[in-house]
Formats: sequence, structure tokens, C-alpha cells
Amino acid sequence: MRKRLAVLVAAAMSLVLAAFLVPLAILLSSVTADRAVTAATAKAQSLTSLVATADARTLRPAVDQLNTTAGHPVTVFLPDGTVLGAPAPRTPGVQLAAVQGSLTVEDADGREILVAVQGLPRGTAVVRAYVDRAELTRGLGSAWLVLAGLGVLLLALGVFVADRLARSIVAPVLELSAVSRRLAGGDLDARARPGGPAEVRSVALALNSLATRIRELVRQEREAVADISHRLRTPLTVLRLDAESLRDADEAERITGHAESLERQVTALIDQARNRDAAPGSCDAAQVVVERVEFWSVLAQDQDREVELLLDPGPLPVAVGATELAACLDALLGNVFAHTPEGTMYAIQLYPAGDVVRLMVEDQGPGFSDVPVRGTSGSGSTGLGLDIARQTARASGGKLSVWPSKPHGARIVIDLGRP
Repeated sequence: MRKRLAVLVAAAMSLVLAAFLVPLAILLSSVTADRAVTAATAKAQSLTSLVATADARTLRPAVDQLNTTAGHPVTVFLPDGTVLGAPAPRTPGVQLAAVQGSLTVEDADGREILVAVQGLPRGTAVVRAYVDRAELTRGLGSAWLVLAGLGVLLLALGVFVADRLARSIVAPVLELSAVSRRLAGGDLDARARPGGPAEVRSVALALNSLATRIRELVRQEREAVADISHRLRTPLTVLRLDAESLRDADEAERITGHAESLERQVTALIDQARNRDAAPGSCDAAQVVVERVEFWSVLAQDQDREVELLLDPGPLPVAVGATELAACLDALLGNVFAHTPEGTMYAIQLYPAGDVVRLMVEDQGPGFSDVPVRGTSGSGSTGLGLDIARQTARASGGKLSVWPSKPHGARIVIDLGRP
């Protein structure tokens, strides 16, 4: 936009300067030529009185004296054919002036200034002063250069002023763009400084109002999530107390462990909802995956599921917190146990893959025909399991991919960015 405004002003100023300078240059050319012709005419007319009264012998020294001064050569053509002064041919212009009177004749080399002196006994004498082309244009080149320089200077000044004005308009727009990108990146404290034209200030105020509203909505959403999570604490406490009252100590310990794990996840959910603006955490993916695989192995044994594990011993640091990564893996494994028949095998792989750490969960269940959409599921669940995994991958700077498994089933691949 800034460049376009400068080009527009430059084009407009070029037309204005051309309309002003071209006629001025033509006028200078005419004035320069007229000045030379006027000087030559005055020089020729200074001899008319002497030509009318003196004879050739008296007139010759005066003409020679006049030609010794710098300027235009003067020639006197007397009626008897005598030629005095600077050598010159009797041109058609001279012959015409002797008949019609004083006139000016222009040729390719310059101009003849012809002054007729009438009333002589033998006819009409003609005084000729010649102005060559160089004299007609003397100083014109310098004047044109001055005009051209003035035009370039005015054009540069106009473009500079236009650029300054365009900058005062474009700078607030660029700031609005930067603030918009910051808001899109999650910086809800970003605000634009109203400036520039009234329209741009209006947009800045509207953007600030929008950012304030977004922040308020996000705050309400986080508080709602935290409140819902907090309400789960009471039934979890009851569940843990019921588990502790079981007569079978092993069964009580197992269920109590599940309840405590669920309670930790709820606590992490509350903290995550209230501290979402905090800097992303990091953890050792190998350690977290090993812990969650061990946790789910008990249920896998109960359901006669075969498990294939390919876990790098690590450490494999990733740019996501341990709690978030554990919740991600729990969501994926929970989907396996919830949506595949008992006895269905599944596989877990964790290994470095270039700039990322790759986590893959694969099962041999019925699979799905297309990628589930957030909040929808064909199996009666919330449909948020894959979304949790997707958000975790994005938070680390990675991505999630869903592929069919061979011969059937599903393969979930999560690329986790390194810190």
C-alpha cells in the first residue's frame, strides 16, 4: 500500500510537472531567441541614420567599427551595389527588403534582420544583421537543465512527502495486523494503539473490544471447566472410600489405585484450565509412556489382550508436560479398550524420528471409515479422545495422523516436538 501510494503521487506529480515545465521550456526558448533578435535589430538600426546621410567612403569606417564589437555581423547593401561591412551574399531576403521594406528572414543556420533605408537618391539601402543558430539558443541548454533539475527535485520532494503520509497510514494498519497475529497465537493481552486516520482508529478500537470479549469468554470457559472438574472430586472421594472398604485387599488396592489416578487427572485438568497461558512444559516421553503402559497392562491382562511394545529407553525430551502426555496416551488407550472387542491385540511404539519423537498406538479392531470429528462418535462416547491427542501434539509443535492398520484396525501417529 505504501509503495502504491508513492507510485500514484509520483505519476500525478509527473503529469503536473510536465504540464508546467514543457510550456515554460518553450517560453524560455522563445525569449532567448527574441533577446538575440532584439539585440541584432538594435545594432542594425543604429546605422540607419548614417546610411541615409553619408556616402560610402564615410560610411565604411563606421560599419567596420560596429563589426569590431562582439555580437552579430552587420552588412550594408547600398543601392548602387556596394557592399560594406561583413562579407555576405545578396540573399533573396535582402532583395525582398529593398522592395517591401524591413523584415526578418529565418533559414537553417539562423536569422537575417533586414532594415530598409528608403529615400536615397539611387533607391533603397538595406542594413543586414545576422544572428546564427548558436546565438539564438545561447544559454538555453543551461536553463533547460535547471528546469529539469527543479522538476526532479520537486518530484523527489513530493514522493518523500507522500511516503511520509503513507507511512502514517500504513504503520497503524501494520500494527493492527501484528496484534491480530498475536491474538491468533494465543496472546489475549495484545492490544492495538489507536492511531492514524479516523477509520483506522475505529478498527483498532473494535479489535481491542473484540480481544477483551475473547479473553472474557475464555476466562468463563476455563472457570466452567475447572468447576466441572472440581465437582468430580466428591464422587471420586466416595469411590475411593468404597474401594477401601472392600474385603479383598488386592481388589481394594487395585480400585483405589484407579481412583487415585483418576483424581490426579482431574487435578491436572483443573490446573490446566486455570493456567493455560503458562509456558509449555516438558518431560521425558520415554518415562511417561512406560508408566502409562504399565498402568494399562493390568487391564490388558484381564481382557486377554496381547500387547506389542517398541519403546526407546530414552531419555526422549518433548515439549509437553508429563500430565498432558499421560492424558493423551490414556485417551488413546482408553479408545482401544472401549471400542475393540476383548482379546484384540494392540501395539505401542515410541522412538525418535528426526526432529520429533514419534508415538504410535495401533490396534487390530474394527477401525473406522473416516476420521472422527470432535464431539462426535459412533460408539456412544464423547468423541474427544482423538482431539485430546491432537491438542497435545499441536501444543508441542507436532501433529497427529490417523491411518488404517493392516489388515484392519486403526493406527494413530503422534509427532511430538522437542523442547
